[in-house]
Formats: sequence, structure tokens, C-alpha cells
Amino acid sequence: MSRLTIYSDDAPDSPLLKTEEADVITRELNAIGVRFERWDSPVALSPDDDADKILDAYRPYLNGLMGESGAGSADVIKLTPDHPQAAPLREKFINEHRHTEDEVRFFVHGSGNFILHLNERIYDAHCTAGDLISVPANVKHWFDAGERPFFTALRIFTDTSGWVPHFTGDDISTRFPAA
Repeated sequence: MSRLTIYSDDAPDSPLLKTEEADVITRELNAIGVRFERWDSPVALSPDDDADKILDAYRPYLNGLMGESGAGSADVIKLTPDHPQAAPLREKFINEHRHTEDEVRFFVHGSGNFILHLNERIYDAHCTAGDLISVPANVKHWFDAGERPFFTALRIFTDTSGWVPHFTGDDISTRFPAA
């Protein structure tokens, strides 16, 4: 189930809000410019399906999203506990960074936390299958799917070079582990 936990950025032990109500999550994230939606997708896929099958199944949705955002490409990222690069990928994603374009993700399977740092707040958005999140360009954030990650997500890019992080050098992610 999707969840949003909000903290003051100087109080990692004292949540200001913790909710699993989709309308509250949507309202709180939309208020800071983050798009969040729960999709009731008619697409039924297995976690074992390959990227091409997933992209083909979601093509009508991707075409709509890519048209809205002016995106240039889409791909699939899958991460499982047995992936040989699971630990190094987690280390890369878990460091606070920004992008020069919106970071758009749709969770097909599994879950992960997009943790946003803005306006002296930390917004920990636990996304699950069926969640669409779009983090605006230049918003400081990190992503954590835990030590035993399991997720499949569609990624949409405007820049066809793909995922390009600009790390902030701040160690705030060590003070705010995923809720």
C-alpha cells in the first residue's frame, strides 16, 4: 500500500504526517509540485516478463505520458534481491541528487521509496504497484528500495541519455532512511 510520511528536515524521529490515504498523498505531493496518481491498470503482467513485453503492454499509457511531458524515451528498470548489482545500485540511488528533467516512474511490480527534500521538509513517498510519481526537475531527492529490492518500474525520460544524477554531496539520506 502506498504511504507518505512527512518530516521536518531536522527531525528524522518525529513525523509530521503519516498516511496511506491515496487522496491525502496526492494532495500533499501535488501541493509541492509532485505528480502522484494511483492507476487501476487493466494490464496484467508477471514479474518475470521482459522489458519489451512490459513496454508493449503499457505503450498506450506511455504514449499519453510522453506526449504530456515531451519525453523522448522510456525504459524498464527491474531490481531484485538476487541482481548482481543490487547493492551498488542502491548506493547510487540512495545518495541525494537532482535531475535536470522530471523523473517520471510508474511501478509495475514491487515497491520503493522516493524521498524528496524541499522547503525544509522530507517527503517519503512509498510507492507500490500501480503508483505513478513525477518528481519535478531540480528537486533534491533519493530513492531506496531497501536491502532486498524488488520492483519493476517504467521510466520516462526527456533527455534520451537516460538517468543522469547531479549529486548534492549532502549526507541527509543517512539521517532519513526510508520509512
